[in-house]
Amino acid sequence: MSLFNYLLSGILFGAGLIISGMANPENVIGFLDLFGDWNPSLLFVMASAISVGLVGNLIRKKRATPIFEIEWQLPTKKDIDQKLIVGASLFGVGWGLSGYCPGPGILTAFLTPSIGLIFLVSLIAGSYAFEKSEELSKPKATKATP
Repeated sequence: MSLFNYLLSGILFGAGLIISGMANPENVIGFLDLFGDWNPSLLFVMASAISVGLVGNLIRKKRATPIFEIEWQLPTKKDIDQKLIVGASLFGVGWGLSGYCPGPGILTAFLTPSIGLIFLVSLIAGSYAFEKSEELSKPKATKATP
């Protein structure tokens, strides 16, 4: 995909977040507050996104190759393992506490830097810590003796 297509996709995604109100963490936290002042707007955003994704997937199944790429890039891993459960749980806790997931967090770093940059630095630090822990957990290669 060309840089222009990445840029266009990011602009569309950011515009969608702003228009839907999902760049505002109060809307996300309101959705997660099931027993308080519940805000169902995120439910409609999710349903819309799933609908668009389903249509896109139907189109993908009918095409041999994508329009802007040479071949389809689909996930191959389908099992549910401990890393997925722990990672999803940490993501959910962070999302619930802050009201930001990565997309709105990055957008907020541009719109309200005083708040968004704290989130962005934390996101990068968490990603870096994960990468380092992965490196440390891999067995070290040993030299074979002749």
